[in-house]
Amino acid sequence: MFKESVINLLWKEVGISKEEINRLLEMPPQEEMGDWALPCFELAKIMKKAPVKIAGDISSKLKNKLPKEISSIKSVNGYVNFFINKDLLATQIIKEILDKKEKYGSENMGDGEKVLVEHTSLNPNSEPHVGRARNAIIGDSIVRLLRFQNYEPEVHFYINDVSKQVAIIALGCKGNETLDEMLKIYIEMTKKVEKNAKLEQEVFKILSKIEEGDKKTIEKTEKIVEHAVKGQVKVLSHLGIKYDKFDFESEYIKAGQDLIEDFDKTGKLFKDKDGRFVLDESGCELEKEMRAPMLVLTRSNGTGLYVLRDLAYNIEKLKKTQSNIIILGEEQKLYFKQLAIALDMINKLAPRVVHYSFVLIKTKEGKSKMSTRRGEVVMLKEFINEAIKKAKEEIAKRKSKGNAEEIAKAAIKYSMLKVDENKNIVFDWEEALNFEGESGPYLQYSVARANSILEKIKKEKKNNLKIKASDKLKLGKEEISLTKQLALFKNAVHEASKQLAPHIIATYSYELAKKFNEFYATCPVMNAKGLQKSFRIELVRATIPVLENSLNILGISPIKKM
Repeated sequence: MFKESVINLLWKEVGISKEEINRLLEMPPQEEMGDWALPCFELAKIMKKAPVKIAGDISSKLKNKLPKEISSIKSVNGYVNFFINKDLLATQIIKEILDKKEKYGSENMGDGEKVLVEHTSLNPNSEPHVGRARNAIIGDSIVRLLRFQNYEPEVHFYINDVSKQVAIIALGCKGNETLDEMLKIYIEMTKKVEKNAKLEQEVFKILSKIEEGDKKTIEKTEKIVEHAVKGQVKVLSHLGIKYDKFDFESEYIKAGQDLIEDFDKTGKLFKDKDGRFVLDESGCELEKEMRAPMLVLTRSNGTGLYVLRDLAYNIEKLKKTQSNIIILGEEQKLYFKQLAIALDMINKLAPRVVHYSFVLIKTKEGKSKMSTRRGEVVMLKEFINEAIKKAKEEIAKRKSKGNAEEIAKAAIKYSMLKVDENKNIVFDWEEALNFEGESGPYLQYSVARANSILEKIKKEKKNNLKIKASDKLKLGKEEISLTKQLALFKNAVHEASKQLAPHIIATYSYELAKKFNEFYATCPVMNAKGLQKSFRIELVRATIPVLENSLNILGISPIKKM
């Protein structure tokens, strides 16, 4: 939003880098205070002057050097406030959007670079539940964001096919169970194993047999895993989530064992009193966070633990591309830091991690957190069906049109993405399906509303004037506000890409929809005349691709009629 013009103007005068100016610039809380503001309080330390004096001096020196993009400049209480040329902004932004359409907002940041993104990676012990769906939804949105920025993401699903969970199921399975039955078996067997040491030894025997290559055991566990993964992927496909590659933990058994020799060379590997190989991570920055700064790599019988194969897997990923991203729950923060330290010890890069917090379901009794092990879960398949049912009820109540399945998916996805990844979600059905609040259906409804205006314009079959940069548009408050929000999309995409944070796009989308609906309510398009009508039509035309681009990044389908 003409921010570059403000930065260039200040850069020549202030004497600090463009990056620093960009960091300092902020948007005033009220539009009458300006469009961009430079606070001079940090500059006071450098220039050895009072902020008010610095702001006054900058304003005085620049007021006669303003480029056409900036209409005026004012100094107020230690801030330099910049007012942009609203007419020029409006005509330029609308032209840029309508020229670029589905490409508007992309900086081509990736330039075709390959990025490997690992997300979801559920244990093959049940269908996905709502809590774990947040991993897949965040991961999918990051993939879409990267693709929008012209990266080439490759999506991987890592399958723990030699995990304790699989061994527990194998202990209780005959081999012909459904996915639902497998979950019940897992819950029942987990409780039994926790109380019975002999059963636990049986679980470890199954894992040892897999590492030793026992064909009968491997055939049984492979069948369980294949059945589970097919079911998981099928459920997630209902949310439009897809994967390019499936990687199996069992493929890294040997590579994991070979790493023992590499860690031995670091001088940090030792055998404990139980005969387990342990990596000493003491002295690292995490020592205070760990109960004991030790990473156990093997069991006492020499068989590798999950972490050893995970290390080998992450090293293998580096051979495909140095750009690696992984989505993990917050409960794995410490584990991942330990993994990163271990990789650093042997001069290997850890992937960039995006952590997410828990999903709580709002109930009459309060909030509930899910646990597969305890059997306290809300299965995603049931959750999607419930969302579709409620969406149909909402559509009928409103006597509106719309694809109930797409509206349901929008409700689920937006609820998962609108909250900062590091914060818990409290999922509330009423809020998620509110057509007039901060929800996925509200965004879809805004797209449909914009399209309905254009449909009416088409029926008029009248020629409209074309707006030009020289036109004096006499824009109203809502028109200016919507125009400025459209211009901010590029900044939102940039920040979301830099931080790998889809919630930035979700927040932006809601603000855009809200400003569009405020414009719709106060600035009639059909009843306007001449240049004013032409501008408002163009503003609606420009709003649609920006809203659609936002929704596509979030994995939400725009709907033309609702």
